[in-house]
Amino acid sequence: MSILTIDFEASCLPRHGRSFPIEVGIAVEGWSCSWLIRPHQDWEDWGWTQEAQALHGLDRSTLVQKGLDVDAVWALLSDAAIGRRVVADSRIDQQWLDTLATAAGRPTPFLIEHVSAIVAERHADDAQVREAVAIADRRCPTRHRAGTDALWLATMLAHLPTSAPPQIGTKMPELSSV
Repeated sequence: MSILTIDFEASCLPRHGRSFPIEVGIAVEGWSCSWLIRPHQDWEDWGWTQEAQALHGLDRSTLVQKGLDVDAVWALLSDAAIGRRVVADSRIDQQWLDTLATAAGRPTPFLIEHVSAIVAERHADDAQVREAVAIADRRCPTRHRAGTDALWLATMLAHLPTSAPPQIGTKMPELSSV
């Protein structure tokens, strides 16, 4: 099953108040897209911090003018995730997906796995993870926008080992002589 990475930008971090998603990006290595999310009426009195705005560079007026409504974003994400594992590097992305789905009046379309599950499955050691991160950093130097952050994660995952090492005690297959 192929992996689709996802990243959300938000109005603030939850420690600063009720936060809502303002942008979502998805990616596979070498390709990404993102959508701005028009704030839903239910989020009118939810948190917004200048700290978050300084990181992602988006303001409310831009979201109102250029953002898609929550129903459209929900549908785009639902379609993109069909037949794929969806992975993020922050566990809070699931909360923002759930917030989006609730505002759209729809069920959460998929569960987001944490990148640590992929690292563990691939038996990547610390050196391999550091190397994959370094490659992603070189290829995706701009951060804190959803599309580029999702692309960074997809790039990092693409540079981890893809097969697990043989289990200890597993007998190696015998080579046949010709």
